[in-house]
Amino acid sequence: MFKRRLTAFASVIAICLGGSALWASAASAVDPILFVHGFSGSASNWSTMIGRFEKDGWPKSYLRAYSYNTSQSNKTDAEQNVKPEVEALLKATGAPKVDIIAHSMGSLNTRWYIKFLGGESKVDDWVSLGGPNHGTETANLCFTTSCVEMRIGSKFLGELNAGDETPGEVNYGTWWSPCDEFINPDSSVSLTGATNTKTACISHLSLLTDETVYSQVREFVK
Repeated sequence: MFKRRLTAFASVIAICLGGSALWASAASAVDPILFVHGFSGSASNWSTMIGRFEKDGWPKSYLRAYSYNTSQSNKTDAEQNVKPEVEALLKATGAPKVDIIAHSMGSLNTRWYIKFLGGESKVDDWVSLGGPNHGTETANLCFTTSCVEMRIGSKFLGELNAGDETPGEVNYGTWWSPCDEFINPDSSVSLTGATNTKTACISHLSLLTDETVYSQVREFVK
């Protein structure tokens, strides 16, 4: 009887160790993801998408969203928020690179981080959902520093888009909706050198929750 119990115990240990190895293998197969919201948004904007990534096998510790002050310059956001958040996620997971999924204005501060603050070597895949990458007429209606930066022809966008719009070895992807009520013109989202995807007729905020958009983004960052 003792021998049978010992054999059973050894089997349980083997299963547990095997499970741990499988989990580690699954975790190493994907990059951790940093989610960056847009103007007047918050980390809670990502609840639906993060839940879907978890359901599809991403470890919870690999999925990070944060809130930040969206009225200040995108340059400041890149330096004070994006950069340290990327470093913290890399340290916590032990991964060599992260993926970034950004909505709206989050596309601008994350691009600034990649282009000017060393992010080229830290980011594998970058996704922009309805990002005002070349400005939007809607920004003429507000007057914070970040809004001025989002205006078509702004000095900030001139710097950000000068030369190569998609620098480095980062895999860039954008998603834009023909019915986006905040990004005007719609063509603002697309970047030269990126994979640019037109969605169905959905709203600006629906880019965060639309199931088809999620499925496409998931495949893009796998």
